[in-house]
Amino acid sequence: MSSRPVTVSADLQVALVVPSATSLPVRASLAYDAMDPYAIRVTFHTGAGDAVMWTFARQLLTDGVTAPTGQGDVRTWPATSDRGPVVCLSLSSPSGSALFELPVPELVEFLTMTYAAVPTGTEADHVDVDAELAELLLIDPEG
Repeated sequence: MSSRPVTVSADLQVALVVPSATSLPVRASLAYDAMDPYAIRVTFHTGAGDAVMWTFARQLLTDGVTAPTGQGDVRTWPATSDRGPVVCLSLSSPSGSALFELPVPELVEFLTMTYAAVPTGTEADHVDVDAELAELLLIDPEG
């Protein structure tokens, strides 16, 4: 397991697709932490200090650059908008759903940095399985 903390972050200007209206610009903060090497956190800053955070698989965003992927609450697929190539990110929950367009160049740059930090296939090297199990079982990992 790697003991070196590694994080990658980026702010993107994304578009919230609004049916029968012009898309709305939204700032999205993407975050990757090698301590949770399979996941990406995206925080959508909706204005007035409000933010909505989603966590999902890094591979889901990666695959969405070139092909439709995902099922259920989180799905991604490549598309072209008036802003150029985008990855569509569809999110749904019991409280509603949203469709965002993420610009491909900035998304790929962010993903490239995450894979430089933790290459594909080495994710397990960054997970402390004993600590994760202890947390799940509410056990002190020190004894």
